[in-house]
Amino acid sequence: MLKSKMNWKTASSINEEWKVLQKKMNLSPLAAKVLSARGFSSVEEASSFLDTSMSRLHDPFLLDGMERAVSRIKQAIEDKEKILIFGDYDADGVSSTTLMVLLLKEAGAVFGWYIPNRFTEGYGPNVPAVEQAAADGASLMITVDTGISAKNEVAAANALGMDVIITDHHEPPPELPEAYAIINPKKPGCPYPFKELAGVGVAFKVAHALLGEMPEHYLDLVTLGTISDLVPLVGENRSMVKKGLHSLTSSTRPGISALKKVCGIETETMQEDHVGFTMGPRLNAAGRMDSADPAVHLLLSENGEEAAEWAGRIDTLNQSRKNIVKELTETAVKQVEDKRYYENEVIITGGEGWNEGVIGIVASRLVETYHHPVIVLSINAETKTAKGSARSIEGFNMFEHLSRQRPLLEKFGGHEMAAGLSMNVENIESLRTELCRQAASVLDPSAYVPSASIDLQVPLSDITVSALEDLSTLAPFGMANPKPVFLLEDVEITAFKKIGSDKTHLKLSLEQAGSRLDGIAFQKGHLADQMTVTANASFIGQLSINEWNNFRKPQLMMHDMAITTCQIHDKRQQKGLKQMIQALPAGTAAVVFQDQTKALIADELPDGANLYMARDLAEPLEEKYTAFIDIPASLEELNQALHFCRQTEHMYACFFTEEETYFQHGGTREHFKWFYSFLNKYQSFNMDTLKQKLIQQKGWKAADIDFMTDVFTELGFVRMDGSMIEFLGSNEKKPLTESASYRRRDQLKQMEQDLLFSTYRQLKDRLLGELLLDKQDNEQREKVNHGL
Repeated sequence: MLKSKMNWKTASSINEEWKVLQKKMNLSPLAAKVLSARGFSSVEEASSFLDTSMSRLHDPFLLDGMERAVSRIKQAIEDKEKILIFGDYDADGVSSTTLMVLLLKEAGAVFGWYIPNRFTEGYGPNVPAVEQAAADGASLMITVDTGISAKNEVAAANALGMDVIITDHHEPPPELPEAYAIINPKKPGCPYPFKELAGVGVAFKVAHALLGEMPEHYLDLVTLGTISDLVPLVGENRSMVKKGLHSLTSSTRPGISALKKVCGIETETMQEDHVGFTMGPRLNAAGRMDSADPAVHLLLSENGEEAAEWAGRIDTLNQSRKNIVKELTETAVKQVEDKRYYENEVIITGGEGWNEGVIGIVASRLVETYHHPVIVLSINAETKTAKGSARSIEGFNMFEHLSRQRPLLEKFGGHEMAAGLSMNVENIESLRTELCRQAASVLDPSAYVPSASIDLQVPLSDITVSALEDLSTLAPFGMANPKPVFLLEDVEITAFKKIGSDKTHLKLSLEQAGSRLDGIAFQKGHLADQMTVTANASFIGQLSINEWNNFRKPQLMMHDMAITTCQIHDKRQQKGLKQMIQALPAGTAAVVFQDQTKALIADELPDGANLYMARDLAEPLEEKYTAFIDIPASLEELNQALHFCRQTEHMYACFFTEEETYFQHGGTREHFKWFYSFLNKYQSFNMDTLKQKLIQQKGWKAADIDFMTDVFTELGFVRMDGSMIEFLGSNEKKPLTESASYRRRDQLKQMEQDLLFSTYRQLKDRLLGELLLDKQDNEQREKVNHGL
């Protein structure tokens, strides 16, 4: 048995409409079923979703404030006013700043650009930067991916005679800045149909409006920022990213080429994962570790040599970022464990001097570990202030709940699932109390178990390369359009092994009704210790095409798995009873059938293990690990012991014996026949003398002679008087099976054949079969007892 780590949420059953989609849209059953499971019930709806043409983009002038903003920018260009572009230090802000720089350069403007330092200035516009811009002669400031909460800073700019145009996509506060123009699709009253643009998407709309035509040459930058900022990849974002991935593939920008090179991207076709997992993190690393300027310089580079230098610099920063994240995450986890913060509805943790640039990543790591809403704080002991990054879980709108605690915060902003904040240290405990109270009112216990939304249950026979190629028409995948998650039920594990330099990953071979599939599970190598071959399991995960040596085949990227039956672990080939015992998991119920075995292993059991004599079992074993140490005398004895193992999740089949009876050649019917004739001829013998002669002349073992003597004694053929054996004979024939000793040895041979020398599958079927029968009998008894 192997319990799933997540709460599997299966989509409601799909109806026959998928067949219509398959036929009329020429789709594979897999792609048609996924579309149907995601609510696209008609050809029109599905076609609209799959249509990513740029003609579907909305008129930029539908954005409230766009006409006024474009008019002011054109005036500034015409009058040669100095314009300041004020950006943000994340990948979206870097992409937005780069796009706006290229736009104003293309439009012939006089301009400069500025991104604040996360560590010395914090997020968003600040008054000293505004004052410096005014002193440098700037009369117009355009923010990108920031500014929607900069009420005081805009007021300062206005007082200095500087106009401010805000382009942003973050949630607006109750009171907006008094800017010359605000362009934000989420602004109250804005009629723009699509609300989920990234900051770079809003900048792209400004470019479209200012140039008077679709600036598709900026779509590579739009794609970098949109994917990195985790905005929903639906609607306009889907169209721009789809086209933008092609632009990234063929981009001639030296900065893009250099960035792809340090990321190790050599594929001919760029995919969203290349941006999300390699390019985006490096662009983010600059602003997280120091200044975001190197990332902008990289994207603006005009030659390969310059671009390579900047790319190498941010790659080094990214490696430093990884090291700090690892160390800080370990520190944060220790604090959460030591102070038992995991018992709170919302985890708030932090420390002095924690790197402000990576606390958001650390918060995400803690959410992955504990599945609670998390805030990680970097505390400044001198100013007694803290800056924090928040990450949330489904059902807890972090921005909304932080909004209710405005009196405790100096500044905050963000989204439903992520936010940033600053506050006085003295308010930390109050914030913890209030957020925990709010979380308790909206989240039930099940919310703290990570969930996995499953699109479709699929048989292995449906998983083909062509079907997965067809499924790619649903891409690009991301927020609000995640990669499909599939459920594979009742699949046999035919092989598995730990892989990777540190053996932390798991590779699987699966089979179902003649169809085969390989699987890979990152960071799940430990599951190999809880799995057995031929086990029937269920898996959830994503499907992809694995390409190696020009050979393409489907592959499962496993997220979670479950095995509902007891796992039978075959330990019969291990040598030595002591080594076998010491290799058992801690907390094992060790069951023995023979008294001599109990005496041998009593002092060898691992920590927490309990030793049981099979004949003394009276109550079901509570341990989830059970080991059968030696061989029972009969099948009935084995079945009786299995009756008490209904709660066992892992059963270790050791069945140790010092010497197998099955391979003992003495005591055959021919031996009995010869021995009977010998005794009949000589009538009586000294037993010791007899043994020595038979050992020398026949090559028999003393144990075999004792065994045959015991059988003849039980049948009444001989009598023992001290060391003398006397032949009594018999007037009637008696089968050897009338001897209890003979029957016991015969049974033991049969048990050895069934338990020691059977195949693993035969052993598993015998043990599991008895467990399942016993379970069914027990369930039937419960029904009868309840009168059902």
